[in-house]
This record gives sequence, C-alpha cells and structure tokens, in this order.
Amino acid sequence: MRAKVLVTHPVIEGGLSVLQEHYDVEVASGLDSAQLRRAIVGVDALIPLLTVQVDESALERADRLRVIANHAVGYDNIDLEAARRRGIWVTNTPGVLTEATADLTWAALLCLLRRVVEGDAMVRAGRFQGWDPTLLMGVDLLHKTLGIVGLGQIGRAVARRAAGFGMRVVYTDPACPGDVDLGLVRCECLPLEQLLAQADVVTLHAPLDARTHHLIDARRLSLMRPDAYLVNTARGPLVDEAALVERLRTGGLAGAALDVYEREPVLAPGLAQLENVVLLPHVGSATRETRMAMTRLAADNVHAVLQGAEPPTPVVTGRRGKN
Repeated sequence: MRAKVLVTHPVIEGGLSVLQEHYDVEVASGLDSAQLRRAIVGVDALIPLLTVQVDESALERADRLRVIANHAVGYDNIDLEAARRRGIWVTNTPGVLTEATADLTWAALLCLLRRVVEGDAMVRAGRFQGWDPTLLMGVDLLHKTLGIVGLGQIGRAVARRAAGFGMRVVYTDPACPGDVDLGLVRCECLPLEQLLAQADVVTLHAPLDARTHHLIDARRLSLMRPDAYLVNTARGPLVDEAALVERLRTGGLAGAALDVYEREPVLAPGLAQLENVVLLPHVGSATRETRMAMTRLAADNVHAVLQGAEPPTPVVTGRRGKN
C-alpha cells in the first residue's frame, strides 16, 4: 500500500511532483483544527502551512504519522514535544526564503519612510495637484541607524542590504556575543533596550517562542524615540499589537510597517485606521521562485523520511526506517 501524504492547503503547482510519483497525495482546500483532527487519521506524512495548528489533540489521532514537514521556516504552530514523544519527524524550510523576506522587509521599510502607499492613494484619488516642495516629505536613510532584533539568516540578509543605504547597523541576538562583520557592513551588538533607544528603524527577525512572545510590549515601545519606526516581517505575536496601536495613535512612534499580525488575519482595533502604518498580507516569502523552493524542500523532507532516510532540514528527530 502506498503511503498517504496530506497537504493542508493548495501550494504552488509542480512543487509536489516528487511525492505524487511515489505516494497518494491529497491536497486539501484548507483545513481548520477540527478538520485536521479528522483528516489526519491514516496519514503517513503531513505538510501544513504555518497557519495550521498541529497540536496534541491532532497528534493523538495520528495513528500512522511519521513526518510533519512544515511549509515555513518557523514551526511555532507545531507541538514539538508531542511530536518528539511519538517519534514523529518535524522539518521546516530554512534558507530558501531568506532573500525574498529580506527584500520584502526593505520594500516595507521604504514604503513607510518615503510614504509610498500614501502617495499612491493620493494619485489614484485624483488629489495630486502637481509638484509641491512640502508634499509627503519622508525620511532619508543615509547615516541613520538600523536596529535588527534577531541576527539569523534573514536578519543578516537585511543587514547586508543596509550597506547600500549608508546606514549604521546595530543588532541584538542572544546567540551572537559580539560585533559581527558581514563584509560591506559591520553589525554592532547592543542589549535590546539600548538598541530600541538608539535605532531610527527597528526591524524584527526573531523566532516566536515563549521568550519572545510580546518581546516588543508597551514598556519597550516606550523606549523607542517618537521619530523612530518599527518593521515586523517575522511573527505577529512578537509585538503587543494593542500597545503598538496606542503608541502610534498618540505620537509616541513615527510609524510601523507590518506583514504579520498578532491574531492573524484579525487586526488589533484601530490599526487599519492609522495613516502612519503600512499593512501587508503576510507576503514576505511570496515570490514564485521562493514558494516553489519552499514546497520542494517540504516535499524532499517527506520523501526522505518515507524512504527511511534523514530529512534535509530536521527540527525534531523521529524514528528511522520504512513502514
């Protein structure tokens, strides 16, 4: 009997070809938690999106599951300990989305500081009356300080791009003990509170876990200057969204650009009404090339486990050997 692979949502066409050649692959139209608990019975491999919670209640019903190949670099949607107890492999898709997410971070940053979204809306609404020396004045990046929270692969890619804008780069990351030389740019290590106080732009690239939930809360937002900006293309719950709305509304922060949200896709009350924010629909890795690479890597992880081998990018080590 051929192994069964369940994909919780449609993915880019062609990315699952290696699996479709060897296994029975079911691509669902989108499963919620209750539907997943029913569908996971009799499944050998699961490819969930980041938005799908694979928790204890789902894994209790996973009578044949051998691998969860998350279609994301993060894996905070999976109960890792529950998977470990059951000998289920958990994998992710690191590396392949680094450059696309770094590009999107800079796109959001530039849209925010140069008021691109406001300008587009003005022209489309017929309110542009010609060149004006005081129209939609933004902020230069040259000689400004970029603060990076989390200097992993994406954080480093963001830092390298800062060299082209002539920015000073500071960072905070518990895994990096000192200054880091990335060639064209040197990243100065600072404690988080000092970084928040010094940076003109703070961009978040930390993983989401118990330590980083609401890492940027009301107290830490108060450490940022009123003329500073916050960018989040990592995970929504890194930021206390209600506190951010209040800070933006009262002038305690110049602006924010968000690609992720605390209770995605629901926004904190008042966020959408603010004019000093850029709001994107979680598209950090949304290029054709990157999404294909993510899907293929998830598929390669599944194929390796079902063939009795170690997957390319494991997070939790499971049992070896074919069924």
